[in-house]
Amino acid sequence: MIRPRPKSERWTRLLTPLSGAYAGIMRMRNRRYAGGGGVTRVAVPVISIGNITVGGTGKTPTVIEVVRHLREWGRRPVILTRGYGARTGETADEVLEFHDAVADVPVVVNPDRVAGAAMAQEKYGADCLVLDDGFQHRRLARDLEIVMVDALDPWGGRLVLPAGRLREPLEGLARAHLCVITRTNQVDAACADEIEAELRRHAPQAPVVRSIVAPEQLVHLDGRQAELATLAGLRVQPVCGLGNPGTFGRLLEPLAGCVRTVLAFGDHHRYTRRDADIIAEAARLRGVDLVVTTRKDWGKLARVWPSDAGALPLARVDIRVRIVDEGGHFEAALRRTVSIAAC
Repeated sequence: MIRPRPKSERWTRLLTPLSGAYAGIMRMRNRRYAGGGGVTRVAVPVISIGNITVGGTGKTPTVIEVVRHLREWGRRPVILTRGYGARTGETADEVLEFHDAVADVPVVVNPDRVAGAAMAQEKYGADCLVLDDGFQHRRLARDLEIVMVDALDPWGGRLVLPAGRLREPLEGLARAHLCVITRTNQVDAACADEIEAELRRHAPQAPVVRSIVAPEQLVHLDGRQAELATLAGLRVQPVCGLGNPGTFGRLLEPLAGCVRTVLAFGDHHRYTRRDADIIAEAARLRGVDLVVTTRKDWGKLARVWPSDAGALPLARVDIRVRIVDEGGHFEAALRRTVSIAAC
């Protein structure tokens, strides 16, 4: 249940040669795509949102924010996603989040992003596509490459998989058209400044903007929506299965009277009734008033949550990404890509 500890120095040393080999493979792959080999361009603009590390960097809420902008401007976006972590017949976490947050935006789930792009245009009449987790998925040409960097762990130990958390060498950031440092409200300003300075070294051509995660509302198991102020004075037990679970606890600390240590499961965890019973018992032993989870975990945890009269209440905290962009780079890049003039 508790998130595994980081790799020890000994394991890092043992895995470093494999990381070197993997980095070499990624460099060769990137050179092939840079030459245009195997890349397919479609008839509508493609906006890719991805990252350079494994784990959560806030891609999903940023995709939601982008498609909200596009809908407000009268465009017909479709989200393309591979449906990571879903078994046959299941719906992936991110897809459930998209349906919940932007129900009027179609989502095409297909590991083959080129085929998914064709379906989005033929079936839904898409006039622009938003590619979820697209930075390393190079087969589909993109018109805007947005790269997310997590302020809480920007460089993944500076080693590629398996010794570190980088998906490819940092030099790959040179492909970015726009960089977004996420969760900057959970670090001090000097830390964000250092990350921005390094991004400018790796991607000098790409504007750098920042974003914060802001809690939006509380939703109870029966569907009731409540103000976040109702958490004040309560003892809450956070539960999540995120790539970076610590961020959820930090988000709750200013809102609740007491926040217990996060019960963190693996990313994309499939909750069972036994998991729910263990969580509920741990929460009772910790003397909490409310168990809270994320929108990503909600669909899987809520359906197995104990329904007996004495069960602790369960709720979710919805968040929204806020782009901090005094220079207007984020909106300008979106407008240029989909040919929407500024107001």
